[in-house]
Amino acid sequence: MLFAELVRLDDPEPHSAALNMAIDEALLRSVEQPLLRCYRWERPAVSFGYFGKVRDVEAAWPGRDLVRRWTGGGTVPHGEDFTYSLIIPRTAEFCRHGTAESYRAIHEVIAGVLDAPGLALADSAAGRISDACFQNPVRHDLLAGASKIAGAAQRRTRGGLLHQGSIRLGSLPSGFPTVLAEAMAEKVEAVVLPEDAIHLAERLVAAKYGSDEWFRRA
Repeated sequence: MLFAELVRLDDPEPHSAALNMAIDEALLRSVEQPLLRCYRWERPAVSFGYFGKVRDVEAAWPGRDLVRRWTGGGTVPHGEDFTYSLIIPRTAEFCRHGTAESYRAIHEVIAGVLDAPGLALADSAAGRISDACFQNPVRHDLLAGASKIAGAAQRRTRGGLLHQGSIRLGSLPSGFPTVLAEAMAEKVEAVVLPEDAIHLAERLVAAKYGSDEWFRRA
């Protein structure tokens, strides 16, 4: 188990790409105990890492709902994947783990829940092919044979750890968000997305994630 207690946040309403990223930041600002958020996209989208090149993303994904993440990593298409975020307060024991160890621990839990043949964590990074996240496995990504099926990116702040992950598998176990949460913690509490987090996220969309300054920062 990764945590003694975990909040599983129910967020079934699909959101725009900018609002999805803003909700994660809003939750990180006020997180008090480890929180798992599983979420959806209102239309096909692409998120790209904090240091990504917007011109390359626009050229590769015309017509998609594009957003620059607060976390690093490569380009990830969304709409058919399963997306989740783990948001963990700085005071949690888990935050004592470094990036590699926390990444490994989370993906080990996911592998155990999926329980599919041929799953393994990558021992090392593969040679870089492109900016596409799922074409470039890094250490501790989850593989099915030679194919990457789960990756993530992280950001640490004074408030805690934001881990944003994507899983690409044909079918997931029934009730996967609940099963995943229960595999991560001894005690799970289900809550709905707080209104104050939504309001803060909407302000973050206007000031940051939906702004041209943020989108074209590099």
